[in-house]
Amino acid sequence: MSYVPRADRPIDKAEAYLEVESEILAVLEGETDRVARMATVASMLADAFDDYFWTGFYVVDPARDRELVVGPYQGTLGCLRIAFGRGVCGTAAETRQTQIVQDVHAFPGHIACDGRSESEIVVPVFDASGVLIAVFDVDATTKAAFDTIDAQALERLMARVFGADA
Repeated sequence: MSYVPRADRPIDKAEAYLEVESEILAVLEGETDRVARMATVASMLADAFDDYFWTGFYVVDPARDRELVVGPYQGTLGCLRIAFGRGVCGTAAETRQTQIVQDVHAFPGHIACDGRSESEIVVPVFDASGVLIAVFDVDATTKAAFDTIDAQALERLMARVFGADA
């Protein structure tokens, strides 16, 4: 991932996440609307990292059992609905575990919403009660764009924005 720093100094990925997390939390201070929070997170992360090709949320649909519906995002057209257990997003929802996929074409059952996607990370999003409310999905146009640094930073951010730490 290449972060677009605000100054002319080099910055590593972990530092970049801490910086953008701080900015996101400052912008969201006092905002309680979940959709506004999701839109802000998707927008600010998409802007912060060059490799982020598609950035957004798939929200658990309370009207349909075990199904995600597209929520706020940045990027090209996303899939509208994804069943739990299907594709990378559905797998993250089903297992409630972050999925890091180095090559989406090698992932069994990958849903190709946009053929330019090469790698992906999907992080489950829980509310303060520990209930799954969404998954946060990021696609990249390069293979192996995501690692444990991304996973840890995004999991921490989701907890701080939507979960028990919110």
